[in-house]
Amino acid sequence: MSYRRPARGSSPTTRLIAATAVLVALTLAGCAGIPGLGGIGASGGPRLADVTPIPDPLTHQGHSTAVMADAALHPIATNPVQHLPVTVTDVQGTEVTITDASRILALDIYGTLSRTVYELGLGDQVVGRDTSSGFAEIKGKQLVTPVGHDLSAEAILALQPSVIITDTSLGPWDVLLQMRESGIPVVIVDSHRSLDNVGSLIQQVADALGVHAEGAQLAERTNAAIEAKTAEIAAIAPAEHDRKLRTVFLYVRGQAGVYYMFGAGSGTDSLITALGARDVATEIDWQGMRPLNDEGVIKAAPDLLLMMTGGLESVGGVDGLLTSFPALATTPAGQNRRIVDMADSDVLAFGPATADVLDALAVAIYAPDAAR
Repeated sequence: MSYRRPARGSSPTTRLIAATAVLVALTLAGCAGIPGLGGIGASGGPRLADVTPIPDPLTHQGHSTAVMADAALHPIATNPVQHLPVTVTDVQGTEVTITDASRILALDIYGTLSRTVYELGLGDQVVGRDTSSGFAEIKGKQLVTPVGHDLSAEAILALQPSVIITDTSLGPWDVLLQMRESGIPVVIVDSHRSLDNVGSLIQQVADALGVHAEGAQLAERTNAAIEAKTAEIAAIAPAEHDRKLRTVFLYVRGQAGVYYMFGAGSGTDSLITALGARDVATEIDWQGMRPLNDEGVIKAAPDLLLMMTGGLESVGGVDGLLTSFPALATTPAGQNRRIVDMADSDVLAFGPATADVLDALAVAIYAPDAAR
């Protein structure tokens, strides 16, 4: 997304975009088409630096839940000066001018964008939230997705936002078109979630709100923390390729009969690699997110399953998962009940708290007895 400040007096450019509803198979935004995504994270778990790793992660048996040691906000600035008006060209190529960012809505399926606004120091200007934004500081704000992850035009208009920052993970798209028609600037940022674009996504949000410098600082802080945490994990993870845990990420919603395995390009590949494990979905050429099948499970033969807590609960826990999808029970992960889950709103958010997410997952994988 490009950035420039226009001369004062420039009128906002509004361009309506015709959108085709598609499942974005190679991005985590594809989860928008699957019902039930949600959940609120927690904190209070141990830090990786404070636990003793188990001798051999391959032989461990049992399920564990990853909980961040610290889920609190750590804003990069307090009441930063916003340089407005500002014009940005969003990821869809639409030029949007923002003259007022005093009433912000930042909306996506993981709550990443709202947290980013708070971490930029602009939380007091956020007027509402999506279902996935459940951190303590925002929980009292009005929901604009009162039913699942569907945007409510009425709820949004009632809040009188001066700018909306969102992506393609929430819909219906017609609601966003209606907001633009009503004169509200709507900035579409990248829907892809991965370790590779955490910093650029932060910068996109910051640029749209007139805090370019704070965005650069937050992106630098976040990327440095991710790099340091990845190195810390690498120091305790098995070094030999054959000793690394063969890992897959499962997206499950039992009530809807939805079972997906995420592979190359989904974002989970970068997460698994950063955790010192083997992304076997990519190794077997499993592209993007695809419905789980027996052939894929048997070919992957995972030692470890990563899941969202809500997904695991939706099938009745570990027993329910192995009963509902028997092929999983034949894998090393199934036989050892080796499943690590984490709150839906945390595990794939890929935002300012990414290093803390990695820390919590590493504890659950390499020191599972210390995890909750």
